[in-house]
Amino acid sequence: MSLAPRVAVVIPCRDDAEFLEACLVALAAQDRPADRVIVIDNGSTDASAAVARAHGAEVFVEDVVGIWPTAARGYDEAVLDCDIIARVDADSRPHPDWISRIVRAFVADPALGALTGSAEFYGAGPVVRYLGAKWYIGGMYFWVTPWLGHPPVFGSNFAMRSALWVRVRDEVDRANAAIHDDLDLSIHLRRADGVRYDPTLRMPVSARPFATHGALWRRVGRVIPTFAASWPVGAAWRRERPTLERQDTRGENRAEVLDEGDEWAPGFGR
Repeated sequence: MSLAPRVAVVIPCRDDAEFLEACLVALAAQDRPADRVIVIDNGSTDASAAVARAHGAEVFVEDVVGIWPTAARGYDEAVLDCDIIARVDADSRPHPDWISRIVRAFVADPALGALTGSAEFYGAGPVVRYLGAKWYIGGMYFWVTPWLGHPPVFGSNFAMRSALWVRVRDEVDRANAAIHDDLDLSIHLRRADGVRYDPTLRMPVSARPFATHGALWRRVGRVIPTFAASWPVGAAWRRERPTLERQDTRGENRAEVLDEGDEWAPGFGR
């Protein structure tokens, strides 16, 4: 990687124009601007695409409804000419030094393959913000890290080398709209990929996952199906043996459309 790596920020979006505008304003205020800002519009019926274009973002359309198909399309676009793929959600509001901290980390450590951080929840009271950061996100890292053997990536706040996405993009269950995209990506990473969790790399994100008990439990309820979707290929002992021949047990057609009224984005940050 050069001393001035190219960075693309990928934002999956579906009917989130108001949040997206605040996110793009925050990205425009970065002390180290992104080389590309890529918004993947997932069939929005509001002004999301128009907002993205008004702020100078590149807009691509993904027709398969779901966060994983949408995010994967963004990574595919970013990998064409960028060294680092950074990811936020439409309701993320990155601090002004977010990109520069990511770039410094990757330049300083050639072995670093993915960098992920924590969350600061806005739009709720202090108790909800505390529980969200300490129990929801903190719990994810506490419980999932020992199982994976490395930290999971947090979909609203992480970055990876383009080469890492090239390695895993045909292994992840990217067409499956009913699982956590960030967890599925994490399952297919290995210790040797150099995944690092930096708790000081904080990302302000909306507290709307905690707006109702149903919304929260739908997200929690997708954890087991996400692990099941990659079994046994995604098992830790299989991932740590890169020379082992892998068999795709997921079937030929895993594209799914979420039920009407279900949450669009199953990622941890939504």
